[in-house]
Formats: sequence, structure tokens, C-alpha cells
Amino acid sequence: MAEDIEEIRKRKLMELQRRLAEQQKAQEEAARQQVEVEAQIQAILRRILTPEARERLARVKLVRPELAQQVELILVQLYQAGQIREKIDDAKLKKILAQIDARTRREFRIKW
Repeated sequence: MAEDIEEIRKRKLMELQRRLAEQQKAQEEAARQQVEVEAQIQAILRRILTPEARERLARVKLVRPELAQQVELILVQLYQAGQIREKIDDAKLKKILAQIDARTRREFRIKW
């Protein structure tokens, strides 16, 4: 009986170790895919943004990462749809940032 309990414990331990290994593999795969997607986005942005516009977007990303991510995704989608035919300079990027910021900004009012 004690041997049976020990055998069950060993099987349970091996099952838990196997599940943990599978979980780690899945996490590593997800991280690798995330890195790949980010690299593809950056490659597209290098094609469609001037160096000044890329610098501005990088600075925005430091301050407002969610806004910068939205702009990046919109620009990539427009590029993939064939709607961007020329490079976007700093002035155009400012306008895009202002439009998206205006749509997503929430105004908070504190009443006394």
C-alpha cells in the first residue's frame, strides 16, 4: 500500500513537471512571436516614416506608450492596405498624433 502511494506521488510529480515544461514552452513561443511582430512593425515604420518622424514617435512612446502603439498599428494597417504612398514626415505625424489623441483623450472634471 505504501508502495502504491509512493507510485501515485511519483506520477503526479511527473505530470506536474510535464505541465510546467509545456507552460514554459508556450510562454517562450508567445514571447518569440511578440518579438517577431514588433520587428515587423518597426521594419514597416522605417519604410513609411522619415527619421524625424520616427524620433518623434519614439519620444511619444516614452511618455504615452498606449498612444504611440495605437499610432503604430494604424500606420501599419494603412500601409498594408496600400493607403500610404509616400513617406510620412514629422508634420504629418504631428497631425496624426493630434487626431488620435483627441479621439482617445478623456477629460476629467472634479466638482466641489
